[in-house]
Amino acid sequence: MGLSSESPICLGRRVRSAVRQGGTPCKSMQKAVPLQVLGIWQPWRCIVAIPRMAIYQVADRMDQRFIRNFSIIAHIDHGKSTLADRLLELTGTVDSRKMREQVLDDMDLERERGITIKAHAIRMRYKAADGKDYILNLIDTPGHVDFNYEVSRSLAACEGAILVVDAAQGIQAQTVANAYLAIEAGLTIIPVLNKIDLPSADPDRHAADVASLLSCDVSEVLRVSAKSGLNTEHLLEEIVRRVPAPHGDPKSAFRAVVFDSAYDVYHGAVAYVRVVDGSLKTGQKIRFYAHPGEHETDEIGVMQLRHVRTGILGAGEVGYITGHIKDIHEARVGDTITTVSHPASSPLPGFREVKPMVFSGLYPADADRFGDLRTALEKLRLNDASLSFSPERSLALGFGFRCGFLGLLHLEIVRERLSREFGQAIVATVPNVEYEVTMPDLSVRTIDNPADMPPRGAYEAIAEPFVRTHIVCPTESVGAVMTLSTGKRGDYINTEYVAGDRARLIFDMPLAEVIFDYYDRLKSVTRGYGSLDYDFLEFRKSPLEKLEIRISGETVDALSSIVPHDAAYRIGRRMCEVLKELIPRQQFEVIIQAALGAGKPIARESIKPLRKDVTAKLYGGDITRKRKLLEKQKEGKKKMKRIGKVDIPPEAFLAVLRIEE
Repeated sequence: MGLSSESPICLGRRVRSAVRQGGTPCKSMQKAVPLQVLGIWQPWRCIVAIPRMAIYQVADRMDQRFIRNFSIIAHIDHGKSTLADRLLELTGTVDSRKMREQVLDDMDLERERGITIKAHAIRMRYKAADGKDYILNLIDTPGHVDFNYEVSRSLAACEGAILVVDAAQGIQAQTVANAYLAIEAGLTIIPVLNKIDLPSADPDRHAADVASLLSCDVSEVLRVSAKSGLNTEHLLEEIVRRVPAPHGDPKSAFRAVVFDSAYDVYHGAVAYVRVVDGSLKTGQKIRFYAHPGEHETDEIGVMQLRHVRTGILGAGEVGYITGHIKDIHEARVGDTITTVSHPASSPLPGFREVKPMVFSGLYPADADRFGDLRTALEKLRLNDASLSFSPERSLALGFGFRCGFLGLLHLEIVRERLSREFGQAIVATVPNVEYEVTMPDLSVRTIDNPADMPPRGAYEAIAEPFVRTHIVCPTESVGAVMTLSTGKRGDYINTEYVAGDRARLIFDMPLAEVIFDYYDRLKSVTRGYGSLDYDFLEFRKSPLEKLEIRISGETVDALSSIVPHDAAYRIGRRMCEVLKELIPRQQFEVIIQAALGAGKPIARESIKPLRKDVTAKLYGGDITRKRKLLEKQKEGKKKMKRIGKVDIPPEAFLAVLRIEE
């Protein structure tokens, strides 16, 4: 006997089919159905309960005219994450009972430091004053210069940007840098002055500065307090009014830009995308332009506080795609996704390989835990595609890994995560940058470890990376910043006055000088009001030398560094002095030397041996008995000096960072 189309069993089949395709039943199917039919053993209930199950939801498809994609950009600690919290609260995206500070920052490190390390995206629904419903896609961005490329890719996925400026601190270096990034990307910028309720705020002056920076009217600068929520609802209306709708073609070949990626143990790499043209459904095969291979999509959806499966993404929408992609490096930030059956003729512009700028050796404090460190790094790289590492061996530290980072903050975060999440005790070598060495046959070798530097006379020239630095500081600190920057081998380019009492100084500087203590000293000479931003420029030839540190005649490769020729003696002398303070006394004399390459030492310090009074047990007799014991002790110390090993504490490997103290 045939079944009625309205019978519970038929309805159950249709419901299961809809769920498998990523949606839920249409309204005509939302009738009383036994949940046993769906494989859920509960009392009879209405099918309306289905959307509360897990992550299945009706695909929320909207006309492109009612979609707004925007980002929030700001200098560190200007209130970007707090403003995002208020927008989520006002749109009802987050229940007030579940609300917390920095809701989009899900890492403990992000919450402790008050910065965004990993970009996030979230979808909000908003009913505007015109009575229409809008979808607002907020694509959050990292807040540090180390992650500048991720910021640029997030901006490429938007049509608008909210530029947040602290009403007390005013324009900072990253405010200017991020504003220029948004302008270059062709985005509509909504300037926002935050923290206007602070006692130290000066909204009138800083609003005029922001208007001057963006060449707009002062009335266009919104004044809000993200913490109290003052005027934030007006900001939502301005987003709807000012930010243009996406302009993609829904009928052309599918193209989407990857603005972030992460790794899931069940689904593999998850690509977070902004769809520019066309549409994509679950089951279609996709490919990445920068990586060969085809993948069949098994889950497509949008991001709220969790992933919500919709089964389809159309032009202008922001969402996620999974397809059992085993390696996160296949889903690279900035790459373009298209379909295999109907590929796009060209990728979206702007993609480039993320290249590490700072290198450091990471070694386990316990040599027996080398395998554990490898496992920890492999797991960490699954969610951090910008981390690179390869095994290496040091004579002083044993087996470890040479790791590449985007900057010193990135290095700090990785070390902290290895310690917290994986319980790894790490010894890190002196951070250094990458160098290009021109050999006699004019071939160019790339060196990221000073220990690999050829000996003096075996190469023609050395080139080091230069960056263009942008320093924003009070006008009274300009002289101090000029002295500091030129002392760090900086080449002065220009000075601009971005506000009434703030100047923007531009220098070309070696990256090696910037990554160590430059930022800390900049904060010191500007009394905390200076800020820094930089962009990679090029490799330039410089008079550099390899500085070796020898301890008891043996070269400690982990302490080798590449330094300017003019500063080699000063740095070598200071390193010897610092090591003398850090290395504990031994039973034999320890000689610490600094040398240029394999040449003669240019600086030396010695640590006196511990002495034991071997004659204390004598209570008389001839003097020859005492001399005999002293000679025996002397011979013993000579033997210890030949075969003894000096225990170098972990602090010694960062000694180079203290040479300016």
